[in-house]
Amino acid sequence: MHLQLFLRIRLVVFLVLSGLFSACVSQKQLPYLQGKDYTTRAAVQVDNERQMYRLQPGDVLSIRVQSSQPALNDMFSVTTGQNIQNGDPGSLFVSGYSVDDAGFISLPSAGQFKVQGLTVEEAQAAVQKKVISLMRDANVVLKLTSFKITILGEVRAPGRYFVYNAQATLFEALGLAGDLTEFGSRTNVKLIRQTAKGSEVVLLNLTDPNLLRSKYYYLLPNDALYVEPMKARTNRGNANNLGLVFGGLSTLILLLSFIKK
Repeated sequence: MHLQLFLRIRLVVFLVLSGLFSACVSQKQLPYLQGKDYTTRAAVQVDNERQMYRLQPGDVLSIRVQSSQPALNDMFSVTTGQNIQNGDPGSLFVSGYSVDDAGFISLPSAGQFKVQGLTVEEAQAAVQKKVISLMRDANVVLKLTSFKITILGEVRAPGRYFVYNAQATLFEALGLAGDLTEFGSRTNVKLIRQTAKGSEVVLLNLTDPNLLRSKYYYLLPNDALYVEPMKARTNRGNANNLGLVFGGLSTLILLLSFIKK
């Protein structure tokens, strides 16, 4: 009887240890941008052209007019400097100019503007041209305030983040989410991007140095990132379950051994 109990205990211990070892994450799986070309002697130059974002229905724009006529400035500038300084997405949304379903924005006294399909710079130039025809020496500052990204999966702080940077990169976005957890797959990150034809999904490998050349290295408004868990995440959960089972079996075996005595 004691021999059978001993063999059972050894079997359970073996299963638990196997689960724990399989749940370990190799150090080679963690570093980003793994490559043999990097050196401390010289920087590695990587060419990459930023993707230009073109305005879509639902975007929100901040438009400020600066001139020597304060009354006219306020008429156009529903977004105050204080709102922009505070960076509150809610107030920026309420006080900004929303692009309607037809792709237009409507400015007081200036009329409607078709901005869908334009870059932020092109939209600013179009509004600038119209405002100058109404008031002299005016300067228009137009910004996209609805640049938001969503980050989900194996990151330390998943959620939705507003970006106040027209050149936000993939790593900057992951930094906002507190970086990947140790169980986040560096080789299988899904980028979901909204286009005029619908949604597109692409897999990104954070360990590949060629990622810096990818057209997906720079993020666009409304992008979503999903970091898949490694297999070790599931194995860790299974190992924890085995540990609970082992603890229960050990207690049961001890009780049975005590009763037999």
